[in-house]
Formats: sequence, C-alpha cells, structure tokens
Amino acid sequence: MCASDLASGRLRPKADFILLEKRARRLTLWYGGFAVREFRVALGEDPVGHKQRQGDGKTPEGRYWIEGRNRESRFYRSLKISYPSIADEYLAKRAGVVDVGGEIMIHGLPAGAGWIGKHHAGLDWTRGCIAVTNEEIDEIWELVVEGTPIEIRP
Repeated sequence: MCASDLASGRLRPKADFILLEKRARRLTLWYGGFAVREFRVALGEDPVGHKQRQGDGKTPEGRYWIEGRNRESRFYRSLKISYPSIADEYLAKRAGVVDVGGEIMIHGLPAGAGWIGKHHAGLDWTRGCIAVTNEEIDEIWELVVEGTPIEIRP
C-alpha cells in the first residue's frame, strides 16, 4: 500500500487515529501516518476551552478513544468517545465540580434534520459533541473501530 492508493480512494483501510482540531472545526482520519479523510464539524455551543462540567457546552480536549457505537442514536448514528478520563474526573473533583458530564459522541444530525447537510458545520450547536452530516457519519462508521484513539486539540 502506498500514499497514492490511499489518496485515490482505491483502498479503504480502517483509521488508526482520529485528530480533531477544534479551532479549525476539522476532524481528520489517519491511517499509517497519512491523513485519509477530513470532515468539517460542528462542536459544542461554547467550544473554546476544555470541558469541565455537565452543561458547559464545551467539547473536551485531550487523548481519548472510541469506546462504543450506537446505530439507534437520536442523532442518526454515533460513536462514543471515552470522556471523561480519570484525569478529567480528578481535576473536576479538585475544582468542586459534582458532574463532569459524559456521553460525548461523534454523531450525525438530529432525527428529521438530515436535509440540513453540510450547512450545520457553520454553527456550533451541540452540547459538547462533534457533529458531521449523516452521510459523513456513515463513512466514519465504516472506517473507525472501537478502540481507535482520538486526540482533541484546542
């Protein structure tokens, strides 16, 4: 396998790493050190900074992994991210936060809103999740397996 095979789309290997760059609103799937697919995303409604508590509207930052799949999600399909980590829980406890939150997903659009398509990515509308179109989550669903690491950068 070479970079031209990946770039041409002739091969569809499973991603071995996911990178989310919040500032750029970009989610990139990587395989063997090559970026194989990029997606524009919508984030939490208040995305700057690391998620610290339930309801803060922030998308977490740090290193996590994909820990589950939900084909019956109210947001079409979803991949669960392993937030909160032990470190997230520890820092929240030290700050006096009772509920650090959870259920952070990469997901499609809300039921019945698939028609919005790529226009959703111009807004940050989730409660801390990472949203893509329904067609894009179908593609991500096929390329990402449970256990795939994800790094979320500011």
